[in-house]
Amino acid sequence: MTFESLGLSKPILKAIAEKGYTEPSPIQEKAIPVVLEEKDVLASAQTGTGKTAGFVLPIIEMLTWAESRGRNRKIRALVLTPTRELAAQIYENAREYSKYVDFRTAVIFGGVKQRPQEATLRQGVDLLVATPGRLLDLESQGILSLRNIEILVLDEADRMLDMGFKRDIDKIMAMLPKKRQSLLFSATFSKEIKRLAQNTLNKPILIEATPENTTVEKINQKVYYVDKNAKPKVLIKLIQEGDWKQILVFTRTKHGANKLTKLLIAADISASAIHGNKTQNNRIKALKEFKAGDIKVLVATDIAARGLDIPLLPHVVNFELPNIPEDYVHRIGRTGRAGAKGEAISLVEHEEKDYLRNIQNLIEETLDSATIEGFEPQVNSGPTKPKAKQQGQRGGRPSGNRPKSSSSGNRNKYGNRSNSGGGNR
Repeated sequence: MTFESLGLSKPILKAIAEKGYTEPSPIQEKAIPVVLEEKDVLASAQTGTGKTAGFVLPIIEMLTWAESRGRNRKIRALVLTPTRELAAQIYENAREYSKYVDFRTAVIFGGVKQRPQEATLRQGVDLLVATPGRLLDLESQGILSLRNIEILVLDEADRMLDMGFKRDIDKIMAMLPKKRQSLLFSATFSKEIKRLAQNTLNKPILIEATPENTTVEKINQKVYYVDKNAKPKVLIKLIQEGDWKQILVFTRTKHGANKLTKLLIAADISASAIHGNKTQNNRIKALKEFKAGDIKVLVATDIAARGLDIPLLPHVVNFELPNIPEDYVHRIGRTGRAGAKGEAISLVEHEEKDYLRNIQNLIEETLDSATIEGFEPQVNSGPTKPKAKQQGQRGGRPSGNRPKSSSSGNRNKYGNRSNSGGGNR
């Protein structure tokens, strides 16, 4: 399968080629033709699957032929995301993919000055990427309108619900035209996500990039059972003796992230923390330095788990296990991306054994475990085994047969030729 066969025009194909991509990922192969057919989509896609291009590319293709241009162009596509980092990432991708067509993208989120965002919106925008809070702020001030939205994307929908955006999403939905195309992307299919899909989507095509709640095969996952107070020393030992160059470390709290960062710096390991209490400029600066190799360790809370785009990240460390098992999948999904190998290490103390058990039940896998001499846990917290899976236990996927897309060969209202299906690679 090639990008040419997916129904994309030459200017967009040129931009894709310049980014070094030669063939679509499974999610892109399945989603792009369906989106071009103006179908609603319910997609199960984890981070690192290429899902952003799966909706950005066809949106650019469809809206490129819009008649309204210049200052009068209206916002016709809206992408909602849970975090500033993810919003910025999607914006950059859309900008790069649309460099050879007449297409304008803007991004708005909180934590930065509003005036520059206002100025961009007044110049006219085709695709708007936004976090819910800032979007509602600007709409309430009359700075933007959602009356002309034709395509809505809810990206990382499960994360938005986890972060308490349900009420904001409902408010935004009430402002949108009832007749529109809607795309919902989620790493997991909880009851809340299925309820949101029912209220948002119209006869959606179900697309799955990877089995629900599974971890990427190319990630080498390992557990070290350690004493709680020894965790910082164990992390420092692993980094120094392994000569690790780039490590993303997750903590459960902002205070824990700050404290660990100070301990790493004291051990002569360059580090920076990124979490919700950091200003947007500080978060951008820390991420930029981390990507450039100016700092070795980025310590993050889960707010950063889905927004960070770090190519070929070799190491992810769970300094503390998440109390929500799905967050483990999102955390380690930052490594092992685009076919590359990665390593995910979890430092587990006795009090976290239930968290580990829940994670292993979720991913249906017993993780390799070991202890490190001199840092053994004070209370025995040996490996736990996942419970046997009961028939129908994982649920998660909408019942019924997967809807079939319409036949190919027809041109849609945007003047593009529709392709049917997507198929598995």
